[in-house]
Amino acid sequence: MGDDRDPNAPVPEGRAPWERPISRVRPQSSGAPEATPPRQDTSPPKPPIAPTAPAAPRVEQPTSDDSSRDGGRLSRLVKRTPRSADGVSVAELTAKMADGDSSQESAAKADRPDVEAPTEKIDPVTDATPRPKTAQPEAVGAPADERPALTRLAMSKVRRRKRARNVARGFVSILAILSVALTGVVWGYLRSTDRGFAQVAALDPDSTDVVDAAGQYGDETYLIVGTDTRAGASGEIGAGTVDDAEGARSDTVMLVNIPADRSRVVAVSFPRDLDVTRPACEGFDNDSNTYTGEMYPAADGDKLNATYALGGPKCLVKTIQKISGLKIGHFVGMDFAGFESMVDEIGGVEVCTPQPLVDGELGTVLANPGEQRVDGRTALNYVRARHVDSEGNGDYGRIKRQQRFLSSLLRSALSNKVLLDPGKLNGFVNAFTSDTFVENVKTQDLVTLGRSLQNVDAGAVTFLTLPTSGTNDWGNEIPMDDAISAIFSAIINDDPLPGEERSTPTETSAAPPEQAAPVLAVDPMTVSIQVSNASEMPGMAATASEELSTYGFQIVGVGNFVGTAAQTVVRYSPGQESEAATVASGIPGAVVEEGQGLDSLVEVVLGADYPGYTTAPTMFGQPIDVTRVQGSTGSAPLPTDLAFTNAADDTCA
Repeated sequence: MGDDRDPNAPVPEGRAPWERPISRVRPQSSGAPEATPPRQDTSPPKPPIAPTAPAAPRVEQPTSDDSSRDGGRLSRLVKRTPRSADGVSVAELTAKMADGDSSQESAAKADRPDVEAPTEKIDPVTDATPRPKTAQPEAVGAPADERPALTRLAMSKVRRRKRARNVARGFVSILAILSVALTGVVWGYLRSTDRGFAQVAALDPDSTDVVDAAGQYGDETYLIVGTDTRAGASGEIGAGTVDDAEGARSDTVMLVNIPADRSRVVAVSFPRDLDVTRPACEGFDNDSNTYTGEMYPAADGDKLNATYALGGPKCLVKTIQKISGLKIGHFVGMDFAGFESMVDEIGGVEVCTPQPLVDGELGTVLANPGEQRVDGRTALNYVRARHVDSEGNGDYGRIKRQQRFLSSLLRSALSNKVLLDPGKLNGFVNAFTSDTFVENVKTQDLVTLGRSLQNVDAGAVTFLTLPTSGTNDWGNEIPMDDAISAIFSAIINDDPLPGEERSTPTETSAAPPEQAAPVLAVDPMTVSIQVSNASEMPGMAATASEELSTYGFQIVGVGNFVGTAAQTVVRYSPGQESEAATVASGIPGAVVEEGQGLDSLVEVVLGADYPGYTTAPTMFGQPIDVTRVQGSTGSAPLPTDLAFTNAADDTCA
């Protein structure tokens, strides 16, 4: 700060506080000599030097008089040697601080004595100590007392909104509670009904008799068997006694196929006396639903129902799978007692007969012609009667009545008389599970299947009967092999069937466009092949598959081709042409043809022109000259006199 006084004016005895000298206080070390008294400065004051900062007054050293006045206190604090006797004015100190003289500041810190900093004293916290104030949210908008009063209409709207909000909340809460409760009830119901199913080993999923397994992916195929055991409840309802026939026979055998798109249902009935080749089977005990461990060799000329009596569900499934080529994924077996109780639980079924139905063994089944509702006992006799003179071949007449009975039952279910009646539906399921032995069948599976078939009309449900051509010397029905192959080929390929009323979109077939770029060979390790024999040489497919596997092709199946082939053809689905061309390049004379339902599988159809050997395929990445054909393979024609029943047909016959 500046000094406005005259520098030549006499100095008063009392100095101002800012005029007191500033000295550096050095700490005294042990053993230091006694401090020398300060030297008095008797020279006249020098004129001030003009610094960069404002001029400050000269600070003079205290005299002996001053020391006497303060009791020597200042002289004790200010002990300097002659070398450090020069004083520093306030102006000079201010200038040095402004210039940022760090060296002098460091020296000052080093010369400053170590003085303990004072400790802040904090009062103890008691109940009387006031609490710290916290920030409170500021009010937004006008105060409630300053707002305008609502009208009656506005207040009524507010009340309605509150009521609607409360009702919605309550409704959502009730819905959530009901959903949880219903889920628990359904889960418990499904678990309890599943426990009612008697399990039995029946399926053969790895059978080599399955034709075009990749094309059947997503299909659901059920083998349904009605047994005529005389033991237990079935004997009590008039099925006979164990003295008449021991064990159990397959009185009804029906193969039901539902394609992956759920567009139709096809049920094929097998005559119980069908002449079959029985495979090697393990003995079956029908009373305990277990296998005995005793093995029986394969045999020709056996009846279909005797196959079940000897080897049980396993032997029957193998036999039906070999005849049809279908992959059976579910097995359902039911005796007479189970059938009767199910019909009674749903309140009976409507049947129709053009004339009274009289059986030579069961007696009068239906005394009056026309449409009528029958109970469980009458319905059982209706589907069992096989000695009816007016029907000629008793087995086929019985099959026809079974198909018409199931058609009526299906129409009743589709009309929601059963599906929407909880009492009838629950009783039907309970009766079904209590007298049924199954494999790979659960209540949830049946419910899911039923939902997927909700949009299927009765006209899209077709019942077929396996065609035969008379009987042999043992009374066995002789199968018509070509017609049977045509039926199951149409089922596998999803071709139209006689009497079927399915609405299918019309597809326009056009020739495939010519490829602009050449077809390049692929790695054989990436190609999966199904080898099918369409030639007259047995065992040709097995030989060809072994040779193709040596080049790295993946063989997934070997069998006979269901249909006809003009020459050796490699069939493929769209997008698999390079794979098919690579396979065809290793088979002399083979051509390629686009097909349907093969997915990523390539099918080799060995025709009559197959030379009996294969060659190395084209190297990976090399172009292939492809010979494309269309319509060289096809399914065998269906017989014109094929017996069928459409579920929508409700005429009385």
